[in-house]
Amino acid sequence: MTMADTQTAQPDAPAAMGAVPRDYNFAADVLAMNLAAGRANKPAYIDARGTHTYGALADRVARFGAALRGLGIRREERVLLALTDTIDWPTAFLGCLKAGIVAVPVNTLLTEDDYRFMLADSRAKCLVVSEVLFPKFEKIIAQSPDLEHVIVSGETPHGYRLFEDVIGADEPEDYTAPTTCDDMAFWLYTSGSTGKPKGAVHCHASLKLTADLYGTPVMGLKESDVVHSVAKLFFAYGLGNALTFPLSVGATTVLNAERPTPDGVAALLRKYPITAFFGVPTFYAAFLNSPNAPSKAEVKLRRCQSAGEALPEEVAKRFFERYGVEVSDGLGTTEMLHIFLTNRPGQNKYGTTGKGVPGYEIKLMGEDGQPVPQGEMGELYVRGPTAAVMYWNNREKSRDTFRGEWTRCGDKYIEDADGYYVCCGRADDMLKVSGMYVSPFEVEAALSSHPEVLEAAVVGWFDDQRLVKPKAFVVLKVPDKATEELVQALQEHVKQKLAPFKYPRWIEFRVDLPKTATGKIQRFKLRAEGQL
Repeated sequence: MTMADTQTAQPDAPAAMGAVPRDYNFAADVLAMNLAAGRANKPAYIDARGTHTYGALADRVARFGAALRGLGIRREERVLLALTDTIDWPTAFLGCLKAGIVAVPVNTLLTEDDYRFMLADSRAKCLVVSEVLFPKFEKIIAQSPDLEHVIVSGETPHGYRLFEDVIGADEPEDYTAPTTCDDMAFWLYTSGSTGKPKGAVHCHASLKLTADLYGTPVMGLKESDVVHSVAKLFFAYGLGNALTFPLSVGATTVLNAERPTPDGVAALLRKYPITAFFGVPTFYAAFLNSPNAPSKAEVKLRRCQSAGEALPEEVAKRFFERYGVEVSDGLGTTEMLHIFLTNRPGQNKYGTTGKGVPGYEIKLMGEDGQPVPQGEMGELYVRGPTAAVMYWNNREKSRDTFRGEWTRCGDKYIEDADGYYVCCGRADDMLKVSGMYVSPFEVEAALSSHPEVLEAAVVGWFDDQRLVKPKAFVVLKVPDKATEELVQALQEHVKQKLAPFKYPRWIEFRVDLPKTATGKIQRFKLRAEGQL
């Protein structure tokens, strides 16, 4: 599949950025650039296994691409990557791209049903899965008719090939597929208003363009930086933070395969001279509240970025007071691949999401389909060269989101008198929790499947850090059974049904729920109680 030439148009882009060549393969380009710059022996990645140089990374990528071709996987066919953040992640992702095969990295926190859908929807020929995640796939592998090969990253093969054995074969041919800048390179799944994942299709050029437009000129990454991202590589945000941007300048990235905790990140900051840090508001708040957080003298931070949800002003100010480094809040979407609206060091206006990144154009639209005046709330639209081409196999949602050159983001914003954009929440009922979308309908369905629940409504609610979390209003079949023990039981019930981060942090029992004359739940009335 080849994308339209207009995909690489660059409105308002800096002239120095230059156009992406027509014949282009991101993996081959970024690896060759680093080797030509004499970085073969420089660390590209550090993980729990050790240090991996740019030369070693290039060799692993070539070997993985050759292994896929040896398995008979052809250009444009899909490989599903369910991997934790180790050296195997960039190896597999770049290996796919270099061979012209489409990488489909997926969230490692999802359920068996989510993965079943993604395997079927992508028609993946190969699954590359971390050993720790294998149990979620074990039952569904045989149910995926297009799946022909399974590769396990770890030490136990579970009856399939091990990743290290696959790349440890004979010396591979250094093959690069003859891709163009508009060729389909990878997909990223994102949830919709029903919670059903949608595969956003991205091309080779978009990776380079996010680095050219944001990573280097705005984030200011350079070769001497040591980078760490709390957001994992499977996120669009994490992919740029821990792969596209550092590799584009020859920096070093520290990976963490475990779920990020304040103590875990504190240990990394003490162990490594991390200079560029990417987090999300929930993590910054938890980190500041941790008694084990490092002191200013123990860290080397010079640049910090936040995205995923609006950064509370109080959290940003507390971080600056403690570490003397500004946290720049930004907005990016899976559909646009990375940040296109952001604050900048020295120009931060706390409580806003900043201004547009050069190369992108932003407008706010009213319900009448017309731009709103400055100072009035409207729905955010963005135009820029890194937009996804479509949602795979979903014309209806593609048409709703991708409006010609403009992408509809689904967020409500106000542009203030200084030209900074202020977030006013989602345009629909979707919630963004720790940078991940949560469908209230999905959580409601999980709650309603409990034998004690008559009906439920889920809305976003501010916690004490002014961050959004799900809150459930529940009507029981037998009101007298409302107890704290039942609250905990319902929360555990949702965790068993859905990805754990989707569970309601609070549950409030009600006699009834506000409804319209036709019986529809009026969630806006419940949200109003929390001033969200």
